[in-house]
Amino acid sequence: MLDSRPSLPAEILVAVLDFLPVSDLMRVAQCSWRMREMVYDDTRWVARLKSMGCWNEIEARRRFDEARRRKREALDKSKAASKQPASDPPSHTASKPEDTTIFDASVEADRQKRLSATIPVDGFETMTLETAHPNDPPKDPRDVLEVFKNVRSIRGYARQEYGKIYGALAPFYYDLARAQSHTDPIVFQAFRDPEQQAQMLANLHVFARSDWAQGWMLREEKLSTMSGIFESAVLREFEQGYEFWDVDGRMRRYAHVLHELNGGHAVVELFIHKHPLFGDHEVIAANSVDCLNRAVSGGITLDPSRIFFEMLLRKVNEQAAIIERIFPRPEAPFWEFVNKVREDIIMEYTTSLFDAAHERSLESYLKAVSGLFEQSLLFFGSLVPPESSAVDIEAKSKEMTMRVFEPHIDLYLQEEIDFFTRHADAEVGTWEKRLSEQDASVESFYMSNFNRQADKTDFLSSFKKVVMMPVSVLPSFPMGGSSSTAAATKPAASSSPNGSGANTLAQPSRSEGPGLGGSMDGRRSPLPDKAPTDELAAKAALMASRLEGIKSLFSIEVALNLVHAAQASLGRVAQFIKLGGQCGEEAREQCEAIFVVLLRILGTKHVQPGFEKAVAHLSQYNPREVSHHDQSGVAPLVQFIELVNVGDLISQMIEVFYEQQLAGPKIADKNDFLDPAGLAKKKWEQMLDESVAAGLNKGIDVLMDEVEYLQGSTQLPTDYHPELESTNGSANGNGNGNGNGNGIVGTGGGFSAAGIVADPGPTATATRIVELVSSHTRMLVGTTEKTMLDVFNGEVGLRLFTAVCKHLKRQRVSTAGAIKLIADMNLYFEYIRTLRNPDLLAYFKALRELSQIYLIEPRHAKEMATVIADGDRFGGVFRAEEVYEYAQRRADWYQVKNRVERAMYGLECSLM
Repeated sequence: MLDSRPSLPAEILVAVLDFLPVSDLMRVAQCSWRMREMVYDDTRWVARLKSMGCWNEIEARRRFDEARRRKREALDKSKAASKQPASDPPSHTASKPEDTTIFDASVEADRQKRLSATIPVDGFETMTLETAHPNDPPKDPRDVLEVFKNVRSIRGYARQEYGKIYGALAPFYYDLARAQSHTDPIVFQAFRDPEQQAQMLANLHVFARSDWAQGWMLREEKLSTMSGIFESAVLREFEQGYEFWDVDGRMRRYAHVLHELNGGHAVVELFIHKHPLFGDHEVIAANSVDCLNRAVSGGITLDPSRIFFEMLLRKVNEQAAIIERIFPRPEAPFWEFVNKVREDIIMEYTTSLFDAAHERSLESYLKAVSGLFEQSLLFFGSLVPPESSAVDIEAKSKEMTMRVFEPHIDLYLQEEIDFFTRHADAEVGTWEKRLSEQDASVESFYMSNFNRQADKTDFLSSFKKVVMMPVSVLPSFPMGGSSSTAAATKPAASSSPNGSGANTLAQPSRSEGPGLGGSMDGRRSPLPDKAPTDELAAKAALMASRLEGIKSLFSIEVALNLVHAAQASLGRVAQFIKLGGQCGEEAREQCEAIFVVLLRILGTKHVQPGFEKAVAHLSQYNPREVSHHDQSGVAPLVQFIELVNVGDLISQMIEVFYEQQLAGPKIADKNDFLDPAGLAKKKWEQMLDESVAAGLNKGIDVLMDEVEYLQGSTQLPTDYHPELESTNGSANGNGNGNGNGNGIVGTGGGFSAAGIVADPGPTATATRIVELVSSHTRMLVGTTEKTMLDVFNGEVGLRLFTAVCKHLKRQRVSTAGAIKLIADMNLYFEYIRTLRNPDLLAYFKALRELSQIYLIEPRHAKEMATVIADGDRFGGVFRAEEVYEYAQRRADWYQVKNRVERAMYGLECSLM
């Protein structure tokens, strides 16, 4: 037969059981064994315990593992006891079980009796199936009040544990749900103390979480209503104690009652709302604008704000002890009180000051934000919370300070970098303006007697006139390297437009320093009393003035001012990094941005233009225009090297600033190749290296021009060919034989070859050239990095080698004069040895070997040919063709030419 009665799936029945009252669940459990298994399922009661927060999974797992371990140990012991030796007789004989029926009522009754005796009675065993009534409350109220403390987390026994809670709290819960007024609930009759009533109501609120049956919302609403009535009554009692400031009496008692009920948040709000500190006359009278009104010259002083925070700190710390006496857990009330102080007192104080300062002065606003941030952080960090507080005071102070300055930090960071940018631009702009005004005034003074419009339209042509004019026509005035005073000179009568010949010209002198200050900003010596009347003399003096001012084209004082301003701005912004989080990261990025702006303005707007002007001035230098050549060095090149020294000092200043202000405090990451500050620093260093390299390259040109000028103007023909002295009888005093007086005065007497042999030392020209070149290479030691210094020295050495070779091809060298030439080559070689450049040393070693061919007597033409053809002798620097070309500079070459060529031809044939 088929059963046609309708039935629900088990899954639906299980879902329905979750929404039944506990009393109905007990009735369902009595229907059948299957229903009982559904009701008694442990997961159903674990879910109810979890809803009340009474189930600890870790504890349940631990108990379960311990039960399994005990069971395993008992099983092992039983197995060990069952194993006996074969010789031993059995302890008992197995008896055959008696015949029984399938179901014996008497046996089943005995089994149920034994189970009832072993299984503990839970909350459901003594409960009726009807709705519970608290007719017979427990004798000891503590069993009900502490019912949650006695709950254990045991797998398989969740129903029994929940039954204990249900048996203790359900009567009061349902009774409260049926109450019509606050006097009806039995909970207020069974428990008379407010503390017990609060604890019982709190227990009922926890128990209500496990009420999933129909009507749970109404029951929970009734419970909340009764709790609200109770809370209002307790708050009235607390407020009455507040009026009499009964701290240790009613305030303390009823604060504890409300804490037991629901945490006491309402009583904390009441305490803070009615606190007398927010109406304190001393606090209200504090005016933050006094920081501006009491400052001098429109600045700001933070002494009034410091006094205000000290007073407020004292009052708040006094309340910490009172809060600890009132509240059971004073930590949260204390910080809520501090938060109220922050919102109503501190923020109002700071905001009014920031608004007033921003209207008056941007610098005052920046100092106000930074200063009050520091004072606020110190204020919150100096608070003394209750002793039981476990809050990290440093982290809490940062949090509170962040809440104070969060509305202002974005504007402040933007204003800070804008202020620094404008200040830096203004500083550099002022320097450039004063520099251009000074140049204009100097040019206007020297050219005041001539048509300025014509000079403006064709300055290049007039400049060429100065360059191409013979030096004898121009007045004598030293370059910037001279230390002499201003001198008055008389131009030639033919060049004077009025024929008077009276013309006074001031000689420029070297400036005292690269910075601002002193006469004419410390760049050049004061102008003479009277401007020159000769146009060429005036233009020459103007050119000398420009070249003399190379070393002050940018100022270390301007750089120092910018660094100090950046340090001040960065120091103010860096304080906000302490906040951490997004604001701290924004402040860190702004610090790097300030450094980037510093390098951008200092580099591209100050240092780099200065180097470009210096290179341009170096390009205008012509040694033939200068009548006085200082042996200590080429004046414009010396001044450029001084400019390089200034640039090196500025670079060191930037390096120290980066290490101390950015890398040291971990604002910038030196190991991050994408860090903005690091990239800006590398770009700055690259710009400085390129500028110095460009200037030094031009400086080498200037230095070599000076070397060639000295070679052409001071090298006497008799230095390497003393026989000319005896032939001429006396020196003509022109040095180079051009007859224009542009050389060194001659010796004035006969100078024989025997005299040369008696004095085998180097010539004055070679000595002066070595002193000149070595003085410039020594100037760069310690001011530039070693790599650039090696490149500079190498280039100077190669260019010097080229100049010496070129000069040697213009000379006539006799056998007697070869001793002087060899001495000069040895002098050059010894100087190059000091540069510690092996590759460069090979060139001058070959040059020294080359000078030996002039010492060979004419009768030894074959040996001369051997030397010329020996390529290994010169280390590959000179080919045989080049050595032959140099050999042609022998004074007796036309006497030995044929013999040397025949000898060389013979050598070639023998090699073939």
